[in-house]
Amino acid sequence: MPRSTGTFMERLEKGPVIGDGGFVFALEKRGYVEAGPWTPEAVIEHPEAVKQLHREFLRAGADVCQAFTFYASEDKLNNRGHGAGKHGVYGINEAACKIVREVSYPEGALIAGGVSQTPTYLTAVSPEEVKAEVKKQLKVFKEQKVDLMIAEYYEHVEEAEWHVQAIKEYMPDTPVCASLAINEDSDVHGVPTGECGVRLVKAGADVVGVNCHFDPFRCIAAVVKMRDAIKAAGLKCQFMVQPLGYWTPDASVQGFIDLPEFPFALEPRIMTRWDMHRYAREAWDAGIRFIGGCCGYEPYHIRAVSEELSEERGGYLPFNGVRWGQCLQKHTKPWVRARAHREYWETLNPGTGRPYSASLSKPDTWGITAGHELVQQHTTGTTEEELKKGAEFKVQHKAAAVAN
Repeated sequence: MPRSTGTFMERLEKGPVIGDGGFVFALEKRGYVEAGPWTPEAVIEHPEAVKQLHREFLRAGADVCQAFTFYASEDKLNNRGHGAGKHGVYGINEAACKIVREVSYPEGALIAGGVSQTPTYLTAVSPEEVKAEVKKQLKVFKEQKVDLMIAEYYEHVEEAEWHVQAIKEYMPDTPVCASLAINEDSDVHGVPTGECGVRLVKAGADVVGVNCHFDPFRCIAAVVKMRDAIKAAGLKCQFMVQPLGYWTPDASVQGFIDLPEFPFALEPRIMTRWDMHRYAREAWDAGIRFIGGCCGYEPYHIRAVSEELSEERGGYLPFNGVRWGQCLQKHTKPWVRARAHREYWETLNPGTGRPYSASLSKPDTWGITAGHELVQQHTTGTTEEELKKGAEFKVQHKAAAVAN
């Protein structure tokens, strides 16, 4: 069966629309993205790597492929001595759009432009400054006529509102998805999650939800809070979720970046494809229609999401679907062939293989965000004095935690 057809909003009315996965983490593991800045200059420096990852998510069943423009604002490209700014906002976004269009349109998929949180918000005094950074990115997306815009990865609903407003002002006819990186309770400034959803709809978002920072089931819980609050406010929209591919039951309000394993030791937390089947089903049952992934998601995760919702997608299946392990019927070993059914994988409690490993971690929970001295951003590199202040704060914070 072919993919669904029509505009993005029309496809959402018909059934689930599957998103892709997290490019910065996937490409960092492959050696094409620098951890820390997490910026997308690979679209210029290593375009074939980006193109191949788009292909893999498409084969896995993605209906929407997002141009790899995460963190491509001018202020982020030049933040703390980072050199990606030499390529320019326009150059990076144009290259990203051309790559994703070349790969996606022949397969019947849609393309999304994307913007995300900016360093300017952490130091800005007005929404106009933040909107100016956003509009620098939008010129290419408007010229390239993307099918939708995704405004994602905001820890503060206020910044997300400003970004949505900027997109609607500059691209009024383009559907806007707005997604926060928050938990079930509130954003980082303490605005309740349900209220965040209401504010995004009032700002002009057509689709609202949560992405990154938390595992699928915490993200679904957060979107349900938004759904209920939006309904109670008499408003309407569609809903989305693009969570981490990692378990984060122990993450604080700052999400997985607060975990001591971030970003180089998260592998023991990776979710299985069977976790993805459960995630896809629970998201759909919660009324969420745009279902994808963020950091930690590889194509096989999206393939599992696509397989789980095949019936709701009119019978569409990705390439080489696993079909709950039926492919194992061809295995040479009988005990492996005995695993070729749904009940085995659905009830499996996998071991980690890590002797004496801890099941949970203690988050750093520094509790600082926009307005704090240590969060101020600048174009020059991080100084020794800043590193010293950070180390001193950590010691003081730990001592205070012990005292309490």
